[in-house]
Amino acid sequence: MRHVPIDMVQPGNVLARSIYTGDGRPLLNTGVQLTVGMLSTLRRLGVTMIYIQDKRFQDVVVEEVVSEETRREALVNLAVAVQCIQGGKEFDTKVMSQTTNAIIDEMIKNRKVLINLTDIRTMDNRLFVHSLNVCILSVVVGINMRLNRNQLTDLAIGALLHDIGKIEVPESVKKQEDEELPADLANDEKHTWRGYKRLRKKNDISIIAAHCALQHHENIDGSGYPRGLKEEEIHQFAKIVAVANEYDNLISGDEDRLPMLPHEATEVLMSLAGKSFDHEIVIQFLRAIAVFPTGMSVRLDTGQIGVVVGQHKGLPTRPVVRVFTKEDGEWESHNVKEVDLAQETTVFIKKVLQE
Repeated sequence: MRHVPIDMVQPGNVLARSIYTGDGRPLLNTGVQLTVGMLSTLRRLGVTMIYIQDKRFQDVVVEEVVSEETRREALVNLAVAVQCIQGGKEFDTKVMSQTTNAIIDEMIKNRKVLINLTDIRTMDNRLFVHSLNVCILSVVVGINMRLNRNQLTDLAIGALLHDIGKIEVPESVKKQEDEELPADLANDEKHTWRGYKRLRKKNDISIIAAHCALQHHENIDGSGYPRGLKEEEIHQFAKIVAVANEYDNLISGDEDRLPMLPHEATEVLMSLAGKSFDHEIVIQFLRAIAVFPTGMSVRLDTGQIGVVVGQHKGLPTRPVVRVFTKEDGEWESHNVKEVDLAQETTVFIKKVLQE
């Protein structure tokens, strides 16, 4: 399979990974032959990248730290919780706990796998995918930092629900919530306090998890919000969620900013380490991320063009690349070799190709 921009996909190409709606239902299943209408719909829904089948890479499988089944179940549970909140009702925290426990179990089992965050996002699943990704990214940092199981559970729930304050509620509920907020908050800062207060009302959600919602926009240099906290004033788990939140926002983009490629986003994080973000947390985070995700097209500094087909835990910038010789406009399948950048230490990825 290959990970390619939607604008490079041709009618007739075969989808290699399913695309889901915001509530976890399949929109398009793996194996479907894409049509002009399907591609037009995907563009309208805001999809920018998808996986397609490619006979040259039939053996390439993207290793996942969390299975597709568990991810889909988490999206379904998040959608149900959001619907409850939007209706002014209580959501089932026991289900959230079961969801995060399943995620933690799989991530501990697959702890040697680098995270490839190449989700297919649409406008309606963006909040759910973002919440789930921040949870997964936070947990992998927690595992690397040797947090115990109870700590991982608090971190996972706090990360999964860190943006719960952004969910719109009935006007009567919103008015009541606003009366409890500090008077000098800017509009974009209110979701942190709303999230904190919504989680504090849940007896079976810890205050630590609630502080992930409150503090995930605080910066260690005091430039963040809502309280301008510094260094040790910010809880460690909120510092972890802050890094995960920033990374996923960078690679997903928004209406004002195009998505960054993973290697570009990691450079931004490195530039902010010791300023906005805790330096050690950034280091642990970068060790767990596939900087050049499997299925991505790249050009090496040797001039060779290929696709990333394998990863090395602990060496996220040194993947395995399958390269081909291109003659007369066609790729020659008989002239194939794999370049393991962990072994070929003088060879580097020069550019990520959007093709």
